Amino acid sequence: MKVLERLDELYAIGGGPGANRVGGSAEEDRAHELAAGWMEQAGLAVEVDPAGNLIGRAGDGRVWTGSHLDTVPHGGRFDGALGVVAGIEAVARAGEGAVVAFRDEERGCGGSLALVGRGELPACFVELHIEQGPVLERRGVPLGIVTGITGMARGTRVFEGREGHAGTVPMESRQDALVAAAGYVLRVRDAAAALEGAVATVGRLTVEPGAGNVIPSRVEVSVDARAPDRKRLNRLVAQLGIEPAFRLEPVPMAPAPRAALEQELLARGLPVVELPSGAGHDAAVLAGAGVPTAMLFVRSLNGGISHSPAESTAPGDVELAVDVLSAAFARLLGASD
Repeated sequence: MKVLERLDELYAIGGGPGANRVGGSAEEDRAHELAAGWMEQAGLAVEVDPAGNLIGRAGDGRVWTGSHLDTVPHGGRFDGALGVVAGIEAVARAGEGAVVAFRDEERGCGGSLALVGRGELPACFVELHIEQGPVLERRGVPLGIVTGITGMARGTRVFEGREGHAGTVPMESRQDALVAAAGYVLRVRDAAAALEGAVATVGRLTVEPGAGNVIPSRVEVSVDARAPDRKRLNRLVAQLGIEPAFRLEPVPMAPAPRAALEQELLARGLPVVELPSGAGHDAAVLAGAGVPTAMLFVRSLNGGISHSPAESTAPGDVELAVDVLSAAFARLLGASD
């Protein structure tokens, strides 16, 4: 299958383990070059916007699809890339519309934020993505329709202490910044656990001076906080005491594009399973800017693991997802005439 072959080509960029196409890197550039060639092969008019987003158009390009090509370090084969490669196929089959490969999604949706900031808004956007979770696998169904995308806020907390020799400063005299940070990490866990539907993660600690025999004098803690609605997100952010450097508001998906996906599932005798997205996506940026937006999830295997070389999706599910996306895309084009 062409889509799977192209995913293999993208996965090989940068070498392993996993996918290594971090936003802004030469590897992300190479992925965009490959995708541009595939768009040209499909007969699309190819352009690169001021933010570096890659866009392939056919006809007037009112309805858009796509995703991103950047990855986290040692990421998975399907995350982001599937939506771009499948999107090229959907636009090629329809002979109309547009497919976009956004820049730098993983570090904060930089490409899609730049697009909507310039006011370039399509009539509709639909994104295909792996679920990155276990729900569809547990339910035994290949595809699901996203009801809404959770809100997220990312920020840091800094803890100051006093450095000293690890062997000579008595325990009762220490001002250990890492000990203070450790207590905060536990509070992050507890605050999210106490708020229904919320999650929070500390993924990075920067310890100074960073020597094994020196008491830490400064620790910077990264915080990723998520909640399904604005009220709970605000409450969580306040409890964690962070000033978000990056924030996306929770957004629902739009009825019309969701209905197009549902009709294509029903036409194939597939169950209609609806689920929220706990992960952020470029689709959230477009929806937040007022673009009618929908997302189609394809089943993730291995317990839904993602951002990992162990990320997996069955070839048959991928093929089905591409067919449903393409048919729904054509349906949305017809509705926009």
